[in-house]
Amino acid sequence: MALVPFADIDALPPKARDYWDKLAAKLNIFRMLANADTMMEPALRFGGAILSKQDLGADLRELVILLVAELEGGEYEWNQHVPIGLRCGCAQAQIDALAARRLDDASFNAKEKALLAFAAEVIEKVKASEASLAEARKHFSPKEIVEIILTCGFYMTMARLTETTRTDIDPPAGSVVVDSLRR
Repeated sequence: MALVPFADIDALPPKARDYWDKLAAKLNIFRMLANADTMMEPALRFGGAILSKQDLGADLRELVILLVAELEGGEYEWNQHVPIGLRCGCAQAQIDALAARRLDDASFNAKEKALLAFAAEVIEKVKASEASLAEARKHFSPKEIVEIILTCGFYMTMARLTETTRTDIDPPAGSVVVDSLRR
């Protein structure tokens, strides 16, 4: 049970309520975020851009999100993103390796290993090492490097929101949210 009450959707200001009404899935994470009604739309637009407008491949994005969820203890995010990751091309062996924190697992290729090593340093140390960044730059453009960093930061924020407030975990929405962003 959530330690912070969910927003009263009927009491939201009109602009926030209109935005809420347009959401493809009314997930508890969004209900919690709606407590900060003036920040809900910008936050969800940012999250939507991560899920739909990056050059970084969807499978790689999902590996980053799942890594954040594992390292940060983001149970809500893990629950939502495992099915999305599978749909985007992540292998079950890769998800199992992330759950066991085996970032050098044979299920990952060199590009994925560079991604995970770099992202893990961003998540755990804030400032990734020059060696980790250099290895990532062998595989990713400057734009993708920044996208990786921003994905880490956004999902770290979402994990802190859901874990601190003890947001009730919804059944996975699967690709409903991601698919709605493509329209």
